[in-house]
Amino acid sequence: MTSHIPPFCQLLLEPAPLQLPGARLVRASFDPAHLAAEDFPRCAIEPVRGVAKRQGEYLAGRLCAREALRQLCGQALVPGRDEEGVPIWPAGVVGSITHGAGQAAAMVASRQDWQGLGLDLEKQLSAERAAKLAGEILTPAEMERAAGLEPEAFARWVTLTFSLKESLFKALYPLVLTRFYFHDAELLEVQGEQARLRLLLDLHADWPRGSELGGRFAEFDGYLLSLVAIAT
Repeated sequence: MTSHIPPFCQLLLEPAPLQLPGARLVRASFDPAHLAAEDFPRCAIEPVRGVAKRQGEYLAGRLCAREALRQLCGQALVPGRDEEGVPIWPAGVVGSITHGAGQAAAMVASRQDWQGLGLDLEKQLSAERAAKLAGEILTPAEMERAAGLEPEAFARWVTLTFSLKESLFKALYPLVLTRFYFHDAELLEVQGEQARLRLLLDLHADWPRGSELGGRFAEFDGYLLSLVAIAT
């Protein structure tokens, strides 16, 4: 039964924290400790190697993607994955999958509307964790803009920057097929739940150094969900 939802995972029915015209966003909560060996075959989803946490994240993410595709296309399809683990979406569809700390989400849309989607879900970092990771995530300019923030506000800033850069990578990588890293982009500004990012390197003829892209985000229940969507 391709519509089977195993007990370890529950699709969340409340309104999505982010909306995008023409897109479908599906979220789930899950507990990998309750993942059963038969859950993958019962869902008709190819298993992935790894510990229970990795398997649970993967299956929950694919279940979100399957439901999002059902809502978009009318068919409960499951994206494959290439050799690097990047999702392979059905023809004419673009999408993104994310998971973290017991929640998963997937967003899909028609390629007629969007050429790139990047979705990222993060648990809000603690002040201690953010202080340790800041140098890996923030550029010198971002560090300067964050100077003087209280520890909790700084942790929120690091979490937001990390998540938006993850979403940026997920949106752009399928288009440019070139890997880039945290210091290759910067978060320029945040207004409300809207953000602006800028590339700091030449990725592609269509995406040179200095290109700017918009992002958006939502914070809820200790999580942060961010999105970078590139219109067709």
